[in-house]
Amino acid sequence: MTNKLKLDIPILLPDLPQGPDACVARLIEQLQGRPGVDKVHVDGASESAPAQLCIHFDPQVLPVARIRELAQAAGATITRRFGHLHRNFDGLTHQRRAETVTEHLKGLRGVIEAGASPTGSVEVEFDREVTSEEAILASLKTLGVTAVEEKSASAPQAHAPHDHAPHDHGPDGHAHTDGDKDHDHGKGGAHSHDHGGIFGSNTEMVFALICGALLGAGVAIEKLVTGAPSWAPLACFIAAYFFGGFYTLREAIDNIRLKRFEIDTLMLVAAAGAAALGSWAEGALLLFLFSLGHALENYAMGRAKRAIEALAELAPETATVRRGDRTEEVAVEALVVGDTVLVKPNERIPADGFLTKGNTSINQAPVTGESIPVDKRPVADLEAARARPDTVEAASRAFSGTINGAGSIEIEVTRKATDSTLARVVKMVSEAETRKSPTQRFTDKFERIFVPAVLALSFILLFAWVVVDEPFRDSFYRAMAVLVAASPCALAIATPSAVLSGIARAARSGVLIKGGAPLEELGSLNAMAFDKTGTLTEGRPRITDVIPVDAASERELLEVAVAVESLSDHPLAAAIARDGRERLGAQPIPDASGLNNLIGRGVTAQLGSDTVWIGKAEMFGVDGVEPLGAEAAAAIDRLREAGRTTMVVRRGTRDLGAIGLLDTPREGARETLEQLRELGIKRMIMISGDHKKVADAVAKDVGLDEAWGDLMPEDKVQSIRKLRDQTKVAMVGDGVNDAPAMANATVGIAMGAAGSDVALETADVALMADDLRRLPFAVGLSRHTRSVIRQNVFVSLGIVAVLVPATIMGLGIGAAVAVHEGSTLLVVFNALRLLAYREPKSKT
Repeated sequence: MTNKLKLDIPILLPDLPQGPDACVARLIEQLQGRPGVDKVHVDGASESAPAQLCIHFDPQVLPVARIRELAQAAGATITRRFGHLHRNFDGLTHQRRAETVTEHLKGLRGVIEAGASPTGSVEVEFDREVTSEEAILASLKTLGVTAVEEKSASAPQAHAPHDHAPHDHGPDGHAHTDGDKDHDHGKGGAHSHDHGGIFGSNTEMVFALICGALLGAGVAIEKLVTGAPSWAPLACFIAAYFFGGFYTLREAIDNIRLKRFEIDTLMLVAAAGAAALGSWAEGALLLFLFSLGHALENYAMGRAKRAIEALAELAPETATVRRGDRTEEVAVEALVVGDTVLVKPNERIPADGFLTKGNTSINQAPVTGESIPVDKRPVADLEAARARPDTVEAASRAFSGTINGAGSIEIEVTRKATDSTLARVVKMVSEAETRKSPTQRFTDKFERIFVPAVLALSFILLFAWVVVDEPFRDSFYRAMAVLVAASPCALAIATPSAVLSGIARAARSGVLIKGGAPLEELGSLNAMAFDKTGTLTEGRPRITDVIPVDAASERELLEVAVAVESLSDHPLAAAIARDGRERLGAQPIPDASGLNNLIGRGVTAQLGSDTVWIGKAEMFGVDGVEPLGAEAAAAIDRLREAGRTTMVVRRGTRDLGAIGLLDTPREGARETLEQLRELGIKRMIMISGDHKKVADAVAKDVGLDEAWGDLMPEDKVQSIRKLRDQTKVAMVGDGVNDAPAMANATVGIAMGAAGSDVALETADVALMADDLRRLPFAVGLSRHTRSVIRQNVFVSLGIVAVLVPATIMGLGIGAAVAVHEGSTLLVVFNALRLLAYREPKSKT
């Protein structure tokens, strides 16, 4: 049965403590309609309590941590009652151990939600009024799971004071939220090995090999050495039991404390049964094969872990910074916003920022996956870049961990090392490891039914001697063999190993996937919707036509348009401000004020004593705004017939004219869409707020058959919901203006996420590069991952289906364990093939 939870978030905003704020509205838009969310609403404030944003949701589909990210993207500052712990730990050597730790954490008082990954990542949401981070860490230590020492601040282990995020419900089933100051993020790869015992991370493997050696010695003495004392081989077997069963016993004890009966317990029961029957050698063989299988599984999963850790190691440890008249080398964690760092040719860039001096090309592949170095130049307006660093053009941005080319450059730091794009990616990838996919949720449910059924079958087989003419010893042996054969070890690791490998492979190529659910869903899509501006087009429109009306001059029209649009950061506004200034030359521009954004329609502002309206023709004639005059309407019609995006300018009661803009299709857009068709995306639609004729013209240029125009933001949401009711659909956009539509799609995909915090937070899948050509890689990898998951599940269940009847018919425990552990290793190594996945090549 699925548990639905209710999350109440007290909204505390600096200027509006009662809660009905724009960022709350954005958060509601991004959550309402998202899969897993039943209802989102605001409960009014009272004298004793602030306003509550209440979310009814299924935590299996939409984890609390994901809600936290979305709230952070919406800009809400929220209460700090509930804590979020995310760190890397030693002692999580395999999937079953991770499950034990997860169940242990969920059983702690005050813990709301928890997840652990075999790569060592642990994520916990907890109520600070009931427990604390220190208590959780101490509890984990009792299981032999210890936090990794953080060696560098270049990963997200500190707490950004401006980030805020929600967390889940308290013991009463309600939830509140906290800010990132409460978070504790361990570095994804800040340690060189797991301190798993006296031999470090190799202890389990060494113990398994010692067990094998003692088993071999015991058999050799027993079979080959004549006259040897009878206790000698027994001593070897008992010692083999110790080394082979050491980790198995620890796992079994932890599971029994949690009232769970898992594979480790079954193995110990079988080994103890063999010893009780005098079959010491066979029991030692069982423990040797099982412990060796565990150790090899740990080694194999370490490959996926190292692929993720490699991301965190990209950032340099020191930076050369100029402060005043001198330069000095400092640790990257000592850099502050506003510092100027000097980067020599071929050095790694130590922090996010923008270029202030020097021209170069930067290899951004470590962050964005782009295969070709990108040319970079200094910002044109230094003060404007400092005032609004998020609006700096990509050609002047630099990211931590990327590699400088042949030119010496100077970069002004815009983010601390803990807040860099690379650090955020490392944090999000490691958090994604703990989020279960639909297949994993299914296998978990299957195991909850299957394991008790196996136990019941084994119990019945204990009494086979009553029906079959055989001694109790043989019935007991058969029952233990069935226990071993039916244990779903391979099934437990089948999906997590593939998901971890897929996420790691995607991150290495600049694609951030937020867990197993979007990874699987992306691979099952057969429809995609694309935003137009900035997705299928370059997002850098230019003015093509300026048509004054009603005796206005072109100069007057452009002056008013530039004055108002200079206050906005919308791509169309930026184009009008930029190109308009070029057309006006050195002429002074009047100052406008009081910009008001009418989302999806246009803007209004004050210019002198007049109100100025700039936007679509559809914003006029509604909501009390006077309709357009005949001349302006005719100008709009002519521009739309030519496939132009249009903006009408009105000052006071007078129409000044229309401006036509044209955005060019992205390079490679047509080829990208063709590759997606080859991958099985049968239906692709462009959705746009532009006029239908403009949308049709762009769609024709990029090779799309369907284009839906004249859509307001709420219309886009309804369009996506309509598509989602018909089939699984992805929404591809920039993650900012398209966030509500992306939230309502099966999978939301944001482009250019390396330059946008909001895109990173809101998307289910984030393409770090502003390059549509990364999309076929993401879809192809997801499809391949789904294929590997299906293969692993079929193999896991198939082996069990063969082994159980075979053991009932007399197959020995040793052979059953060998096949059992072999199948586990088979599915793990099959999953690791994803790390070598290559991008699909177009057939055209």
